[in-house]
Amino acid sequence: MKQKSNGKVRIVVYTILIFLLGVFLAYGIIYKFPAIFQETITKIEKDVTITDEGIADAVEKVYDSVVIVSTYKGDNLYASGSGFVYKVDDNKFYIITNHHVVADGNKFRITYTDGTNEEVKLLGGDRYADIAILEAKVKDGIKAVEIGKTDTLRVGDTTFTIGAPLDYIYSWTVTRGIISGKERLVPVSVGSSSSEDYIMKVLQTDAAVNSGNSGGPLCNSNGDVIGVISAKISTTGVEGMGFAIPIETVVEKAEQIIYGEATDYPYLGVGMLNVSDVLGYYQYYRYLKDYDGQSGVLLTSIEEGSAAEKAGLKIGDIITKINDVEISNSAYLRYELYKHKIGDTIKVTYNREGKDKSVSLKLSSNGIKG
Repeated sequence: MKQKSNGKVRIVVYTILIFLLGVFLAYGIIYKFPAIFQETITKIEKDVTITDEGIADAVEKVYDSVVIVSTYKGDNLYASGSGFVYKVDDNKFYIITNHHVVADGNKFRITYTDGTNEEVKLLGGDRYADIAILEAKVKDGIKAVEIGKTDTLRVGDTTFTIGAPLDYIYSWTVTRGIISGKERLVPVSVGSSSSEDYIMKVLQTDAAVNSGNSGGPLCNSNGDVIGVISAKISTTGVEGMGFAIPIETVVEKAEQIIYGEATDYPYLGVGMLNVSDVLGYYQYYRYLKDYDGQSGVLLTSIEEGSAAEKAGLKIGDIITKINDVEISNSAYLRYELYKHKIGDTIKVTYNREGKDKSVSLKLSSNGIKG
């Protein structure tokens, strides 16, 4: 009986030892070869080749046609910017730049990429379109740029500009970007004014633009000129916002100036003050006491014999619409007004003593061009 009990004990002990041995063996295998118990995942990566050979060929196409424009008052350098050869006519170059680059100057010089420079003639300009034309003698080896178009442009298309940002040491700097927006409406000041005088419809690009780039070309990836650099938003927290006048507008104005066909802008014959600015002029407070609006243009004077007087407008009237388009300030009033020609009839909506009225007005001219 005792012998049978001892046999059972040995069986139990052997079983436990075999179990423990199995556990230790399994642990050892897992420790030594962990990959055996891991899931195998196969990852297939696709090879992608990105090729960007740059825009050097396109840059070379227009590079030597870009000039540096220097504006003088007397013998003193007054302003500088960029420009480009737009047209060759017999022995003449017609060079496009910005009106604000040459405004108030009495002598002008251009410098070519080879360092030669010459005095040139200001043929004319348009301050609201911000386009001016310089006339120069033809120079061997220099040709006119090729003109592109903007109607097929898409946001994201490659652009580049060439000019003289900041100083002559950086002349003919090339910067590259994309079209960031089309048909942007940007308020601008005209001449030495610090106020917003006019609204320009422009292309937006993130190609780096600085003050000396004014008047230079904005080009597409083929090296065709699609705009003229005109303005930049320059304030804290804003980067990469440059603006260019669309080439179609530029060409229209350039041809008018070259061939002496520039037309007068429509003229109302009124003094204007933005409703938003009236608080700074106590003498005009009384005209707003019955007006509930926050925007519009207050008429502060009416010229005798002007289109405004003939239409019955009076001092204190607040223009709120032109042809049913809302007018928020004087810059937008000019923008809508200058879409029309001398002799056109427009509808003017205004507020007088708290009541909205409208009148048809035939546009006239004061004889001042651009």
